[in-house]
This record gives sequence, C-alpha cells and structure tokens, in this order.
Amino acid sequence: MAKCTIRYWASAKDAAGTAEDTLDADTLQNALESARRLHPDDRFQRVLGASSILVDERPVGKRAHGELTVTEGTVIEVLPPFAGG
Repeated sequence: MAKCTIRYWASAKDAAGTAEDTLDADTLQNALESARRLHPDDRFQRVLGASSILVDERPVGKRAHGELTVTEGTVIEVLPPFAGG
C-alpha cells in the first residue's frame, strides 16, 4: 500500500467537507473505495460518481480503476461536472 492524496474540487470539496484526504491504497479503485467509506453521505457518493478523475494530472477517462496503480505520493483529483463554457 502506498500513501496517496485525493484532492476534491468545487462541489466534491463541499460534499466531502474537506479539500483533501490522505490515505493508503494500491490502486485507484482502492483509493476511491476508501474515500467512499470516509464520506458515506449520499451527496458525496453522487458527486464522486459523476466526477472526472485525474491521477498525477492525467485524466483517467474510461480506464479500469482497478488496473491503475497508486504509488507513494500519487495525487488523485476529483473534478465534478461544471456549467459554463
């Protein structure tokens, strides 16, 4: 397991009640499951499910979360949908 940081932006930050969490994980899937356990509120769950995820500044897109390895110092960013253009 590696220590990583999840940063929450905009409504994800509001729903989590914090700007970031530091946790141990070995895959992106494990990290997001840990975040869900830390913030079991329905609003957080909805925002997380609708958000774009970046790992070390790279978009995850449709790649399988269980196949993306998390290493020591990895930064995961949760970017909720936003309006505008």
